[in-house]
Amino acid sequence: MRLNRYLAAAGVGSRRHCDELIAAGRVTINGRVCTDFAYQPAGTDHVKLGAKMLRAQRRLDILLHKPAGFVSTRTDPNARDTIFDLLPANMPRLFNVGRLDAQSEGLLVLTNDGDLAQRLTHPRYKVDKEYEVTLDRAWDAAQAAKLLHGVMLDGQRAKLERVYSTKPLQVRVVLRQGINRQIRRMFYEIGYEVKRLVRIRVGTLRLGELPRGHWRPLTKAELNSLDPAASRLPAERRSAHARSARS
Repeated sequence: MRLNRYLAAAGVGSRRHCDELIAAGRVTINGRVCTDFAYQPAGTDHVKLGAKMLRAQRRLDILLHKPAGFVSTRTDPNARDTIFDLLPANMPRLFNVGRLDAQSEGLLVLTNDGDLAQRLTHPRYKVDKEYEVTLDRAWDAAQAAKLLHGVMLDGQRAKLERVYSTKPLQVRVVLRQGINRQIRRMFYEIGYEVKRLVRIRVGTLRLGELPRGHWRPLTKAELNSLDPAASRLPAERRSAHARSARS
């Protein structure tokens, strides 16, 4: 395993970010700075980032159905329940990809792979996030144009990619931005209160019937569907691409 992959598997970040740390001389192996990108750490090597000892972990990517009342962080002095309380104690150390506010529910991805986190969060990939929104009163479809055009939040234009009604008090929205509490605040700006907010999709990943508070590993097919390079390959070549990516 090359050094950048080793660092990524230790939870440092994406391989590109790890390359930057290696080039900057931030990584030491057995007490010496290592800037050799091709170096493959052995099990007996002491790999450090600054003063922190690193250990590569087995890769794990999971989909969690976050319940309301849980915060999307590992520790919070003002909160009793965090999403990590829902996971087994012996699970490899994971970090959540993006957040849901404490009262929101639904799909969260947790991983120890920095490349996956980057593919799901970097603006250049334009990953859709779809939500089911329950409102305090009946939805007026004429208001959709305001949300699609955008409203000003924190000095920037916040907008939705799509809005459509599913029930009198319920709409589904598609979002690509990541402004704090964006959906709740946007609906508030046009006179609605969001009573319940559930994320049901991130990119090609769907919440489906996974019960609240439960989690499951992402499948190989789901991981391949999130790979921008694989998505551009002809169908007959995708299996070969997937095999080479795992080698």
